[in-house]
Amino acid sequence: MFKGLQPILYGGREVWPLVEGGKGVSATNHASSGAWAAAGGIGTVSAVNADSYDPEGRIVPQVYHALTRRERHEELVQYAIDGAVAQIEKAHDIAGGKGAININVLWEMGGAQRVLEGVLERTKGLVTGVTCGAGMPYKLSEIAAAHGVYYLPIISSARAFRALWKRAYSKAAEWLAAVVYEDPWLAGGHNGLSNAEDPRKPQDPYPRVAELRATMREGGIPDSVPIVMAGGVWRLDEWDNWIDNPELGQIVFQFGTRPLLTQESPIPPDWKARLMNLEEGEILLHRFSPTGFYSSAVRNPFLRWLEARSERQIAYTPHEVGDHAFQLDVGIGTKKNYWVTRGDLQHAREWYGAGFTNAMKTPDDTLVFVTPEDEKIIRKDQADCMGCLSQCAFSSWADNEKNSTGRLADPRSFCIQKTLQDIAHGGPVEQNLMFAGHAAFRFKSDPFYSNGFVPTVKQLVDRILTGA
Repeated sequence: MFKGLQPILYGGREVWPLVEGGKGVSATNHASSGAWAAAGGIGTVSAVNADSYDPEGRIVPQVYHALTRRERHEELVQYAIDGAVAQIEKAHDIAGGKGAININVLWEMGGAQRVLEGVLERTKGLVTGVTCGAGMPYKLSEIAAAHGVYYLPIISSARAFRALWKRAYSKAAEWLAAVVYEDPWLAGGHNGLSNAEDPRKPQDPYPRVAELRATMREGGIPDSVPIVMAGGVWRLDEWDNWIDNPELGQIVFQFGTRPLLTQESPIPPDWKARLMNLEEGEILLHRFSPTGFYSSAVRNPFLRWLEARSERQIAYTPHEVGDHAFQLDVGIGTKKNYWVTRGDLQHAREWYGAGFTNAMKTPDDTLVFVTPEDEKIIRKDQADCMGCLSQCAFSSWADNEKNSTGRLADPRSFCIQKTLQDIAHGGPVEQNLMFAGHAAFRFKSDPFYSNGFVPTVKQLVDRILTGA
């Protein structure tokens, strides 16, 4: 047992202060979260478009039959509720009364509030708490309190928590189980970097968490309400000065990346194999996500494809203005109202000659040059949108009366639902978005994983409890 590490009281029972991070579309399911709880920790079922099952136990493919986005969105909400309920029930059975089961919800997912309420209504007594981030989930406390479950907001700054506390959470303080500090530079998946923070200059999490604790104390929140450190956590002996630290109060640790590489982890074998061969620096903090948030993923050919697409980009004006004195003569068919600089005209002609013959408009008055094949894929993915996000830059869908962001669909982004479903269910790992935390390169050098060893969740938790 690592020095100073003690169980905490959560949901009426003692559990280890170790949380399994909930990793989006089908990357954390009942098998991994139930096993984590059975090992005495807090397992987290992802309630983001989770898998449901037919009577024979086979995964139900999430196929959309409706013709309109609004109708497909209704199908998506039902899939999401049914899937999360199925995962929670199975996880609860596996846990066998040990540990605790949380669910994780992306507040910016389409229909998030309806999905959360629908899931909690059907899983009474099975869910201990709800973690929720990606946005400002003001209604989280109200929904959790109404269903008698705890809530654990995911934030990346004391300022964000202060706003949530003052506006909403202080009214349901008794249901606040913990505050999750997710490091915006190190965590996998979507990150909470603000416009004032430099993505290239990571900040030490200690002073940021100390500030968060000070903010919680200002609100009258006792130190017994833990802060969950998430993002970049690999082994506990690297965090020994955080444990029993009076400045920080009670600290719990969340592991998001390490549980991906376990026997129970539902990700496909190719994904697991790729994790074991990552080099330092292969995780990219990027802004291609249609959510508008920064996110961290393996810089594989899929991400390099998106990077290259954005690099083949030029600004235009609809009239001759200043340096924009040259009419674009490639990639635009018969249209002649695109005025560009001399240098960009040369770039466009070079891209055209290399096969990137189609120019697509972006919301920022630029054109990106793509192949005809890529344009067909982009257009089809945009047309097939099922409203998986509350606002989607890629398709212009929004959860509002007009079902529109009011902005042009952005071809520099991608359909996140399509790629996450594909990679989670056996699609090619190099041609899909592969989320991972920035410490994922450590699988290759950590002796625990030598000779290709893949532990069970119980073996991983036992290893973590030693500090290593």
